[in-house]
Amino acid sequence: MAIRAYLLFCIILFSSYYTTFALYEDQVGLMDWHQQYIGKVKKAVFQTQKVGRKRVVVSTEENAISALDLRHGEIFWRQMLGVNDAIDEIDIAMGKYVVTLSSGGSVLRAWNLPDGQMVWESFLFGSKPSRSLLLTPTNFGADKDNVILVYGNGYLHAVSSIDGDILWKKGLAQSGIDIQHLVHPEESDTIYALGIRDTSQFEAYAISVRNGELLKHSSMELPGGFSGDLSLPTSDKAVVLDSSGSILVSISFVGGEIKFQKVQISGLLQGYSGAAELLPSKLAGMVAVKIDRSLLFVKVKDEGTLEVVDTVPHVEAVSDSLSFAEGQTAFGLIRQDGGKLQHTVKSSNDWKSHFLKESVEVDQQRGLVHKVFMNNYVRTDRTYGFRALIVMEDHSLLLLQQGAVVWNREDALASIIDVTTSELPVQKDGVSVAKVELNLFEWLKGHLLKLKATLMLATPDDVAAVQRIRLQSAEKSKMTRDHNGFRKLLIVLTRAGKLFALHTGDGRIVWSRLLNAFRKSETCENPRGLKLHQWQVPHHHALNENPSVLVVGTCGHNSDASGILSFVDAYKGEELNYLAPVHSIKQVIPLPFTDSTEQRLHLIVDAEGYSHLYPRTPEALDIFQKELGNIYWYSVDINNNLLKGHVVKKNCKDEIADGYCFESSDLWSVIFPSDSEKIIATSTRKLSEVVHTQAKVNTDQDVLYKYISKNLLFLATVTPKAISDIGSVTPEDSWLFVYLVDTITGRVLHRMSHHGCQGPVHAVSSENWIVYHYFNLRAHRYEMSVVEIYDQSRADNKDVLKLVLGKHNLSAPVSSYSRPEVVTKSQSYFFTHSVKTVAVTSTAKGITSKQLLIGTIGDQVLALDKRFLDPRRTVNPTQAEKEEGIIPLTDTLPIMPQAYVTHALKVEGLRSIITTPAKLESTTLVFAYGVDLFFTRLAPSKTYDSLTDDFNYALLLLTIIALVIAIFVTWIWSERKDLQEKWR
Repeated sequence: MAIRAYLLFCIILFSSYYTTFALYEDQVGLMDWHQQYIGKVKKAVFQTQKVGRKRVVVSTEENAISALDLRHGEIFWRQMLGVNDAIDEIDIAMGKYVVTLSSGGSVLRAWNLPDGQMVWESFLFGSKPSRSLLLTPTNFGADKDNVILVYGNGYLHAVSSIDGDILWKKGLAQSGIDIQHLVHPEESDTIYALGIRDTSQFEAYAISVRNGELLKHSSMELPGGFSGDLSLPTSDKAVVLDSSGSILVSISFVGGEIKFQKVQISGLLQGYSGAAELLPSKLAGMVAVKIDRSLLFVKVKDEGTLEVVDTVPHVEAVSDSLSFAEGQTAFGLIRQDGGKLQHTVKSSNDWKSHFLKESVEVDQQRGLVHKVFMNNYVRTDRTYGFRALIVMEDHSLLLLQQGAVVWNREDALASIIDVTTSELPVQKDGVSVAKVELNLFEWLKGHLLKLKATLMLATPDDVAAVQRIRLQSAEKSKMTRDHNGFRKLLIVLTRAGKLFALHTGDGRIVWSRLLNAFRKSETCENPRGLKLHQWQVPHHHALNENPSVLVVGTCGHNSDASGILSFVDAYKGEELNYLAPVHSIKQVIPLPFTDSTEQRLHLIVDAEGYSHLYPRTPEALDIFQKELGNIYWYSVDINNNLLKGHVVKKNCKDEIADGYCFESSDLWSVIFPSDSEKIIATSTRKLSEVVHTQAKVNTDQDVLYKYISKNLLFLATVTPKAISDIGSVTPEDSWLFVYLVDTITGRVLHRMSHHGCQGPVHAVSSENWIVYHYFNLRAHRYEMSVVEIYDQSRADNKDVLKLVLGKHNLSAPVSSYSRPEVVTKSQSYFFTHSVKTVAVTSTAKGITSKQLLIGTIGDQVLALDKRFLDPRRTVNPTQAEKEEGIIPLTDTLPIMPQAYVTHALKVEGLRSIITTPAKLESTTLVFAYGVDLFFTRLAPSKTYDSLTDDFNYALLLLTIIALVIAIFVTWIWSERKDLQEKWR
């Protein structure tokens, strides 16, 4: 009996221990939110069968395959491929499989259309890289309708759509040939592979579908050669531009005889001027030639001659031809005038007639139309209607039907580049409670439901209503600051050059702006964003101005490409100003100085080493001149294995001087020999990080002073052989080296080597410690190491009593040029997960314990207490060490399922984790982004400075009432007892 009672007690204790790490069902979504996206759509295939829910299957630039509901745009299912597994083609086979071709034509997969589960996977190997082509014929007959034709890596494969078996393969990889199309004429057992060799010779291969036998190989050379890709208006004719771009060439290839017919574009279009471009749209019986913003539609006749059908100005996008009832074909045109889209569906058979013409208003912040995909449906009156799936410049996705936008998706948020935060405005006095709270009836209803839940009288519907009220709480979604600092704006920059402001309360989009400076123009052909910086953060008591952010980008991928600077209001999203193009941008250095308007000074270094000061005002220049001797920075050149330190020297030379340009000089450099080491990772502390105390007192009353210089750089290198993938090098040939470098003097403070280890290395720095993750080839496991660095130059200040009484001047300035005497403590642990990214929690005062936030290979975020990575851990800690909180040493870091910040959710394509402190010291805000977004609040040391959201106020009130009654009753009893004593 005693043993049973003991076991029951242990079970109860164990259960109560783990529930402290879990969430109740009605707490989900109160402090966190999760949003799913797919990215910019590249290809789309509609599946609108007569029964079942209508859907469209898309592939995106984020390597996602997804089925979307055509009614609401919701995700039915989604599959994410690897970062290096780019999707080339997508189609639907046999009406039930989604077929994808990826990795340059190397991997063919079939996915179940209803639920997205993978049915089979085939690897197609070849000897020569080539473009990828996919063809799923539908007219082979009953015994051959299961064949999928794939061209990739120089080989043509016939693959069974039932099980993915390769039926046959044919090598077409010849020197200089570029196969561009696979053509299957109707009711034929022959497939044609069309291509161009050496830009001047047209090649046509006739191949048997049954066994892959080469039936005929024809070729013919065009004097002067071709330019651009082939267009295929019919199954027996191709059209291409000549090398000058002024002649259209019609090519007939069926029957083994190749014929060329040329026509001057100037003869088709009067007043032709400019460069011509053949659009890749697949139009039935015609081709579209783009000249400036106009489209020239040219019909290809049976004999191969070309005839102009029409010229349509200001066309943004053209869809592929769509076949519907009784051989009719149509295609869609999108013309754009500001925020108005004009959608026209024309007949391929009769150009003068059109099936649809409608106009719809869209937000101008979506930019221009990039792509359009057409689909038809049957209306209630048995006539045919058309819907258009439109991909916009900002990567958003719209469904246009019956003259209205049915739904839209903001899929630019799948490609976030950088994130910063902004405080919300202060709530003004005199605001009516009715404007920010629910009405009286809803308020009373909510409190009644909460009371029923407290007394455990609530039904499941009542519990759901309480959760809904909590999620829609005005306190959570108000557009003003809260006293705990939980409500903020997340300002995010996307790859499309669009800026979003997300509310941390519920993740909704407060505003969005497609920045003018990041739109393609004649002066900037390939704009791309780089970084976000806080530009102006006015104090709400001093200024009545809105905060603003600085968006930095370039006009290309080259180091000398022109730069882009855009200044955006953080509250309204208005682009206050932009500078483009400016000097090249190699590095942006936020300086710790602000002017009278609280604009932060920034130093931008160009590719030639010149430094440019922003903002360009006399006041900023005066502040910078006073601090000229204290401006240092460093640069890491991974390609040349070089680490350099720089300092601002003087104004630029007269020929480039503008008053805000400065020359710099190299202070020091560290060159790593390329034959022995390669730089693979660096890490530094956050400039905004707050350190609560510089001293750390051990259990033996010994004082250690943290080395908390913001100039400390962590740098990792590996031997050249260890650069390759994990497992491709032997442990004897692999070394990992770790350096701690002072970036002011270039002095190496600490160096450590790991034999038999290799990257990738992910590191995070905070206070006086660095944690980094790598792979141990000898143990065949991942490891995490921690290094803590302490300043021994203050070793004499070890009197704890003086430290407590404040007799030591810990605020005395410390110079990097005074040689530091440092000591390090380090320890390594095994870790079971591969890691994508690592971050650390940050709080307002730095008092709260730290947690490492680890983005795992499974796209989840794991919170690991820093105490597990304490280098002072021992196998048998003393009693004093146990009281200090030191955990007994184990060789492996523990991973508890309850420690996953993302719970059961996944942040697909996880790229980074951002943490920002709240005003409440116990709490930090965490934002993880990839293709998905996730936000939550964490309290690493529990909410010791506030009551939790699920605090039982009713029980507290009942307790107080019971105590008051008890006090009153005992007072009466005491009075009666005193009276009885006096009567005695």
